[in-house]
Amino acid sequence: MKRIWTAAMVLSALGLAACGGDDDASAFSVAGRTASDSPSGENAGAAPSGGTSSGGSSTSSGGIAAPPSPNAPSSDETPGAQAGLLTAGVWDDNLNFEFYKKYIGLSSNLAGLPSFSITEREQARAQWTARGAKTELDIAFLLDTTGSMGDELKYIQKEIDGIAQSIKDKHPQMTARFGLVLYRDHGDAYLTRELDFTGLDEFKAKLDEQSVGGGGDYPEAVEEGLAATLKLSWRAGSVARMAFWVADAPHHHGDEGSVKDSILGAAAKDVHIYPVAASGSDERTEFTMRTAAQMTGGRYVFLTDDSGVGNAHAEPKIPCYHVTRFDGALVRMVESELTGQHVQPDAKAILRSVGNPVNGQCATKSSGTVSIY
Repeated sequence: MKRIWTAAMVLSALGLAACGGDDDASAFSVAGRTASDSPSGENAGAAPSGGTSSGGSSTSSGGIAAPPSPNAPSSDETPGAQAGLLTAGVWDDNLNFEFYKKYIGLSSNLAGLPSFSITEREQARAQWTARGAKTELDIAFLLDTTGSMGDELKYIQKEIDGIAQSIKDKHPQMTARFGLVLYRDHGDAYLTRELDFTGLDEFKAKLDEQSVGGGGDYPEAVEEGLAATLKLSWRAGSVARMAFWVADAPHHHGDEGSVKDSILGAAAKDVHIYPVAASGSDERTEFTMRTAAQMTGGRYVFLTDDSGVGNAHAEPKIPCYHVTRFDGALVRMVESELTGQHVQPDAKAILRSVGNPVNGQCATKSSGTVSIY
């Protein structure tokens, strides 16, 4: 199981550059490092770079409005006090495309990546620039349920009622449907399990039955999970179609073509993939997840160490972000899809900020300003 590799991951992470507001993409060079099916030296988890805590600034509200726990870290506290509640940041590569192109170039030495040309990526960016409001919601959870994903599965099982209620409160006339796809790896008890779109009660009952297991090596059957997600009965019309892909490991080498096909299939169906990088994610996982988000009009979500839950989470290769509760980030992404607007977090929901954001933007050395989400 991947959890037993935590010590090696943390030691590996000491060599990674920290994110800061004055850093550009070159701070996150992966030159000389190649991906492999072994986590040794690659599945690097790192504690958050201290960053700069601030109240942040927001031009619109979103997410769960409840203020953070009294134990939430202040500017001079070490993150990790909000035990029991997952925390996350969000990044939009289409919103910061020039920075993203540098990141792509600096990731060229990673092996086994789903390959898209810059032209294809630019076309995707143009496709998802304009967002219209939607009246209905199809939301699928694509979950890696191998042995290392216990914390994340338990969290979603516990918090899904509150997440769904927050969405319903904001859009009482909307009909939300929930779908579920689980995947492990070849040779495990199952490869994929699916529950087609249904109401919340049936979804929650099925979700509560699930547990984690298997997954003895690092990569998992990502391509099988993505392909199964596309087979759900997504509605046509004015529907926000979202797939939250929660995982901590990449696909196997040789399966990147199938992963690419599923990403293209999702884009064709107007299904927006929102990857959620859990503890233990490596550089290849981040690259593949960000590719899936950028090409399908989703956003990259990454769990952070602020909650004190689980093992170390790798510092993402981005220059600035806000940390909020994960449930609030998820609701805010749904709100962004339904309204067609860039919804910022409420200032009171921000636990920590990295990169000295000012009015929603951060300066970098060579990429100009980038926009925070």
